[in-house]
Amino acid sequence: MKPTFQILALISTVWLVSISASFPSFAVSEPKVEETEPEKGPNRGRMLRDGDFAIELSIFETGVPPEFRVWASTDGKAIDPSKVDLNVKLTRLGDGIDDINFYQEGEYLRGDMVIYEPHSFMVSLTAKYQGKTFNWQYDNFEGRTKIAEDVAKAMEISTEIVGPSTFHETVQVYGKLVLPADATSNVYARFDGLVKKVNVKLGESVKKGQLLLTVESNESLQSYKVFSAQNGIVSTVNVTSGEQSKGRSLLQITNDETLIAQLAVFPKDLPTVRLGAKTTITINGVEEKQVSTVESRILKVRDDQAKLFRVVVNNADSALSEGAFVSAAIEIGSYDVPMAVKRSGLQSFRDFTVVYAKVGDEYEVRMLELGRAVGEEIEVLSGISLGTEYVTENSYILKSDVEKSGASHDH
Repeated sequence: MKPTFQILALISTVWLVSISASFPSFAVSEPKVEETEPEKGPNRGRMLRDGDFAIELSIFETGVPPEFRVWASTDGKAIDPSKVDLNVKLTRLGDGIDDINFYQEGEYLRGDMVIYEPHSFMVSLTAKYQGKTFNWQYDNFEGRTKIAEDVAKAMEISTEIVGPSTFHETVQVYGKLVLPADATSNVYARFDGLVKKVNVKLGESVKKGQLLLTVESNESLQSYKVFSAQNGIVSTVNVTSGEQSKGRSLLQITNDETLIAQLAVFPKDLPTVRLGAKTTITINGVEEKQVSTVESRILKVRDDQAKLFRVVVNNADSALSEGAFVSAAIEIGSYDVPMAVKRSGLQSFRDFTVVYAKVGDEYEVRMLELGRAVGEEIEVLSGISLGTEYVTENSYILKSDVEKSGASHDH
């Protein structure tokens, strides 16, 4: 091999090693080993065999909540179920152990408790027949995956704890910013005369007590000074140096430290909106939201039958402008719920809406019965326990990995 080719080959090798080191594998789970499909019995249950003795364990859910039903046989012949003593323990991820005993019902044994979703657990079955004890154990996982902590962190998989919450129900409205009625003051000459000097310019910020004008009285020919009565911005200039005041407004000073959000509430929402209601305002082009309260309302409705409610907006830094469009959430009620989760964590799994519970570095679906949704949260009626850690952000990664695994449970 020529030296040039040797150098190129070496560079290629180093580059590939570098790329591999720089970009760690983000495969979420280990490659799944193809498993042999478990033997099914005549009742579509899983067959468990030990010599001539066999148990068929089936999850039955036709017309009833899911439950175990068991048929026993020896050498292929059915056994009187009353002669078999049976117990099944289901070890769940982070949710303890279900201890299920059985009683005879016709030609089978029936479990004494509902098998709640998810049907994901380690199954331990003990059967006693004619003085012998038979034991089986197997995994029946679904909706479960495993991700190392460092990989989960790199993927920005975030979690929170299931707990109670206070829901603040709101109505969404729209409007724009206007100046308060007393925001603008007119500046006059106390005594008509010649305006000798205008000390400010249009758009200039002024402070209370700042010199605005110097005027020479027509009667006394004495000069006097006119000062600003408030902080604000010079919004109008009606005079220039050398002009007569003529009893008119010479300047206008506008204080915009406070603005008013005029919000249009339409007839269907009018009964729910009250003075003093907490209001969260989003201003067009401004990232930070403002929280205030409904201060007043305008009596007359607009042509479109909307009524205007007025909310005070702080503008101490003069960052906001009159006329800017706003949206607002006006609180119309609040109530406590025993359990709630973030809507961002919801995913679909089979026919269920789920979140992914986190136990160590394992994640598993929790099928939820949901209630009212307000803002970013949704009420949980059942399906998960208080204090459970669950995924709130990037749960789609877990959904994808679970779907890739293709694991299913026994029925």
